[in-house]
Amino acid sequence: MADVHFLTGLTCQQFINGESVEGEGQQECIVNPANGETLVSITEASSAQVGSAVKAAQQAFGQWSRTTPAYRASILLRIADAIERQAEYLAGLEALNCGKPLHQARSDDLPAAIDVFRFFAGAVRTQQGQLAGEYIEGHTSMIRRDPIGVVASIAPWNYPLMMAAWKIAPALAAGNTVVFKPSEHTPLSILALVPALQEILPPGVLNVLYGGGEGVGSHLVGHPQVRLVSVTGDIVTGQKILQAAAKSVKRTHLELGGKAPVIVCDDADLDEVVSSIRTYGYYNAGQDCTAACRIYAQAGIYPKLVDALGEAVASLRFARKRDEDNEIGPLISSRQRDRVASFVERALSQPHIELITGAAAHSGRGFTTSQRCWPAACKAMRSFSAKCLAGRKRNPL
Repeated sequence: MADVHFLTGLTCQQFINGESVEGEGQQECIVNPANGETLVSITEASSAQVGSAVKAAQQAFGQWSRTTPAYRASILLRIADAIERQAEYLAGLEALNCGKPLHQARSDDLPAAIDVFRFFAGAVRTQQGQLAGEYIEGHTSMIRRDPIGVVASIAPWNYPLMMAAWKIAPALAAGNTVVFKPSEHTPLSILALVPALQEILPPGVLNVLYGGGEGVGSHLVGHPQVRLVSVTGDIVTGQKILQAAAKSVKRTHLELGGKAPVIVCDDADLDEVVSSIRTYGYYNAGQDCTAACRIYAQAGIYPKLVDALGEAVASLRFARKRDEDNEIGPLISSRQRDRVASFVERALSQPHIELITGAAAHSGRGFTTSQRCWPAACKAMRSFSAKCLAGRKRNPL
């Protein structure tokens, strides 16, 4: 786990029109999920500050949208370089804020965030044109790509900086301006990047607001000058976004995920299947939109798969003193932990479901003595469509 020295010098403020300003809303505590300790306190943005951020983005749009792809690409490359220069510092903040092993943030999260900015720096300069037919004799028709305007981007908590990159880079590359809201649980890495963004970006092109979904998020999504809303989250959140966006006919870009299935046939390589599920089903504590968490196996391989997978899941390492010895971290919050525990309880209440391994409380440090749950695996004796398997859960089950 990362050391708290990574918090030294961190300024947690709103970033509006190129300036860092103190929030005007209520104060919230940012907690390390690994031990339940408060890292910092941050004041949320007010509704007025949401309006100021959108106004700044709208005013900056005119000039930014007329810049060349080459210029915007150079800006994205400078942001990527800034992240790379601070990679160790940002990885430490990411590990603290998410509770994840530092070695994973260092080797996976940060390189991915850097690569996203560099990818879109290249992509914006290689856009393909589309020819139009001659619809009216004597006249030439063209199809052109134009920036949309102000984009409201809302990111989840599972990969804070990487998801910030996915939200911000393509929007800026296309000539849009952005008001970005990180998850209220995990704002530290993007806020730590603000000083670099101040030096690189023209004022108003990118604004960063801290706050919860019901407050800052709702005001942002409902603002009449926001032209597109991009959200990664669960289906219920997506439904709310669509309803709010419909009132002013905003465009939406929703990544709502699902339950990734694994189909195992009798002739499958059992060792490879088990190894892959152990890795990709439980990576990042299962808090991943592509986590392999639903397994359908043919009858011939089923018994061997259940036994082998149970042993593999039971061997997952966590809550170890040495960072490199940990394969997964905790769930992001006590609320998420309790939610996941309820899925386990609901599943085990079914007469045809048997627990294979895990699900017992781990008595380590955290929000309560049951902060962490052992990674779990269950088997169903017949096909069913219980609610606990129907939606996106982001958990190690």
